[in-house]
Amino acid sequence: MLRTPSGGAGNGTTAADSGLMSIGAVLNVLREEFPEVTISKIRFLETEGLIEPQRTPSGYRKFSAEDVERLGHVLRMQRDHYLPLKVIREHLEALERGEDVRLPSLGRQRDVGDGERLSELFGEPEETTAARIGRTELLAAAAVEEDQLAEWESYGLLAALQDGTYDAEAVTVAALMVELGRFGIEPRHLRAMKAAADREAGLVDQVVAPLRRHRNPQTRAHAEDRTRELAGLTVKLHAALVQMELGVRLR
Repeated sequence: MLRTPSGGAGNGTTAADSGLMSIGAVLNVLREEFPEVTISKIRFLETEGLIEPQRTPSGYRKFSAEDVERLGHVLRMQRDHYLPLKVIREHLEALERGEDVRLPSLGRQRDVGDGERLSELFGEPEETTAARIGRTELLAAAAVEEDQLAEWESYGLLAALQDGTYDAEAVTVAALMVELGRFGIEPRHLRAMKAAADREAGLVDQVVAPLRRHRNPQTRAHAEDRTRELAGLTVKLHAALVQMELGVRLR
């Protein structure tokens, strides 16, 4: 639960007579739970219609405690579920109408710290077994149209399983592609990323294949843990290499 400071002239962050907060005060409150949030992010969420702070006659934003709670809810849905803003907006509107709605699950979205095991990144083995969704559910969860999904499939970015369903991670992939699309990154631009992912998965598979073929059942069971651990390391390495390359280009 976010904690909002009480009103009063002493702290310089709220209007004493109304309890409204400046955008700077809101930022300080949110950063307790969301260290990466910025004023630009708050303004962006306003332009996207996720919040509607009041304005003073001179045009300054003033946020109520309810606005701050709503912001925290939006940021939490992005962080924990990686939902597109369109889905978040529709979810909030449904709640305001008094509807009993559930958030679609978009897979596991966790930061990877130094030395973190893959089981902590991707969840325990029983979590990864098999959640599948249908095509209609995928379209709804990612808030995309049929032609957009078909385009992703034409570039090999997503593919249905043999029974026509999709792995649950397909929703995460779809949501990420939607977000990248906001920056003008089209599916054709992402083919190189998919090819790199295929190569990385192939490398991990090559390393653990002897374990999976072993006669000892315990050794075969160990192959899954090793796969998850290696996958986590490749994810971290890929992210670090991208960050390093971008850092070089910005110098």
